[in-house]
Amino acid sequence: MTSVRTYTFKVVGDCKIKADVYAASDEAMKPSILWIHGGALMFGRREDIRPELIDLYSKAGYTIVSIDYRLAPQTKLKAIIEDIQDAYRWMREEGPGLFNIEPNCIAVVGHSAGGYLALMTGFCVDPRPKALVSFYGYGDIAGSWYSRPSPFYLNDPWYRKHPISKEKAYAITRKVISRSAGGRQCLFYIYCRQHGLWPKEVTGHDPDTEPRAFDPFCSIRNVTSNYPPTLLLHGDRDTDVPYEQSIMMASELARVGVEHELITIPNGGHCFDWSLKDPMVADAYGKVLFFLRKHLG
Repeated sequence: MTSVRTYTFKVVGDCKIKADVYAASDEAMKPSILWIHGGALMFGRREDIRPELIDLYSKAGYTIVSIDYRLAPQTKLKAIIEDIQDAYRWMREEGPGLFNIEPNCIAVVGHSAGGYLALMTGFCVDPRPKALVSFYGYGDIAGSWYSRPSPFYLNDPWYRKHPISKEKAYAITRKVISRSAGGRQCLFYIYCRQHGLWPKEVTGHDPDTEPRAFDPFCSIRNVTSNYPPTLLLHGDRDTDVPYEQSIMMASELARVGVEHELITIPNGGHCFDWSLKDPMVADAYGKVLFFLRKHLG
């Protein structure tokens, strides 16, 4: 039987950053998954992991650690990545005693912005994870897809019918936060995509005038032969994160000889994996479990 316990793994000022741990009731040491939610680094929360995914991973024998992290633009990317590093370190140092995980048997799984952060752990944590799984993630945050106005967010009928003013977009809290169900944070994200402002607002740097400032924040610029085995899953009709992002990452992994696989979902959009009842999605998750078994046991 799987139960959930909530821990605070980090405190910054009055912001408590928490993790939900889904673990079996037995005392056997288990491999684990660090699960990172999406939301463009601007919204989302640890509870976004769906019950069917908890069930899937738990039945496969993994303890799941779903984390919050501070959100942009109130917190810039350098500090967000530090939260991921601290969560991983906390899992390794405290996890064995708190919830019986093998400290050297951790995979990182993330969706969208969580996929981006999962790919970042391929070079920014030590020791490196045993495996990475990126669902429609991205390795380049300075490219034109993010640093220029998005045709989708400009031309989609719904967004055209509901324009977001600058005043409305920036009516967000100034307080440091580590969770958001969406709301104003989501409106801010849409505004940033419509105006090509996301890289500036998230990092505090301009990709046009400070291109090298993005080196530490782009996993595709930091792939070496020591990068962990990586599984990429992406729909080829994704309107939010271009499918090409995973193609580029796969190409770079291949260039340096890192074990990897790119699973392409034909006609799949962003969040293609919403329903495990879809045979194509169920098949994709079967491949995820196979990949995890291979590298975690």
